[in-house]
Amino acid sequence: MHLWNAPAERSGDGALDCRQLKSGSIIQSGVARATALQIGTYPMPLLLPREHKFVDNETPAAGLPPMPVIVGAPRSGTTLLRVMLDAHPELAIPPETGFLTLGAKFRGTGDVLRQQFFRGVTNFPSEASAWPDFQLSEESFWLTLSQIDPFTVSAGYRTFYRMYAARFDKRRWGDKTPLYCMDIEPIRNLLPEARFIHLIRDGRDVVLSLRRMWFAPGQDIETLAGYWRKCVLTARKAGLNHSDYLEVRYEDLILNTPEILKQISQFVDLNYDEKMLRYYTRSESRLKEHQARFRADGSVLITQEDRLNQQRRTIQPPDPACIGAWKSEMTPDEQSRFWRVAGGLLEELGYKA
Repeated sequence: MHLWNAPAERSGDGALDCRQLKSGSIIQSGVARATALQIGTYPMPLLLPREHKFVDNETPAAGLPPMPVIVGAPRSGTTLLRVMLDAHPELAIPPETGFLTLGAKFRGTGDVLRQQFFRGVTNFPSEASAWPDFQLSEESFWLTLSQIDPFTVSAGYRTFYRMYAARFDKRRWGDKTPLYCMDIEPIRNLLPEARFIHLIRDGRDVVLSLRRMWFAPGQDIETLAGYWRKCVLTARKAGLNHSDYLEVRYEDLILNTPEILKQISQFVDLNYDEKMLRYYTRSESRLKEHQARFRADGSVLITQEDRLNQQRRTIQPPDPACIGAWKSEMTPDEQSRFWRVAGGLLEELGYKA
């Protein structure tokens, strides 16, 4: 789908010089304005003549569908749920974003705010940008942001998700960023259409998986148990007693996949589709979006192969063997140490010693 036809500055040979996006020359070049056309229920991007303006009145009452946002302690199965929901013909969920946490930090109005937003999103995280994962050109993103008037941070975020979904000719979008479990309230304020799906897994299985990862907060049981506990409790504090929050147990998702996906579909006003059960037939190609991550100095933070390997289970049907591995892989000492830190939460959630 070709959506972008506004002019852009070009280098001497006629090709767009994307370096100008970083330096600001394109940012300051004053491209055409556009709006969002509402076709049926949901808005789709449409370029309009220069005199038309985009007015950010996009609230749920104005027609935006619920936006599923999958959260949870890392290694709780959030990628598995992402590829399941992404297999739905109407819904696209990108790789982890993370940049919604910047929303409250942007300042100013108009073009000043727009420039901050563009640079913040396309360079996040600053130590190793994730922008290549989304396979969107910075040029198209900037041009589309430039067509929003008045510009707001919420409208900017919706523009990103809409552009990502348009890559797959889908009209709905969501997000899967585990650590948004720490930021439910600010995201709720930015995107009131968000519907938070908190995936909870037995913390002992989480710890076994997490300590092998490059992003683990530590290696000792106490640190990992405390990290899991903090993630779960923070999300529950922000979510419980709110109609935009749903808790799902990883174990139920594995053992009773159709019923859980039906419940989630109902929660986000999405027609249930059995294609979600066959997610593993397409998940490998979807995960190829996960590019190598490079630090600012050009060194490799993590290779694409390593990123794919850490999600290998998502290219297979749900595997009950992923449940309760701690019983055989954790030593009695490790089990006791975990319980001292987070046993109370395990009991509260119904997990047995």
